[in-house]
Amino acid sequence: MIVYNVTINLDHDIHDEWVKWMKEKHLHDVMATGMFTSYKFLKLLSKQEDELGETYAIQYFAPSMEHYERYQSEFAPTLQKDGRDLFGEKFHAFRTLLQEV
Repeated sequence: MIVYNVTINLDHDIHDEWVKWMKEKHLHDVMATGMFTSYKFLKLLSKQEDELGETYAIQYFAPSMEHYERYQSEFAPTLQKDGRDLFGEKFHAFRTLLQEV
């Protein structure tokens, strides 16, 4: 199992609109690619002293590295652009790849 983790810190002024967009559109669009079997949408409860805004982690579960790589090559650029077009520089994403052991 491959876990594609996207951690996102966003400005307070887009928070409600971003969460709504994630729940109503983006998560469905990512899952519609067929590359992931499930996901978790999580809010971080602990903060760093210098951290501003709200931080979320989205974990997408892929059955294989091939599924993840196909997602990255065929779907990710367009889906990531959608978020940038809507919210500009008001959020920052940090992506990591993990493997279940």
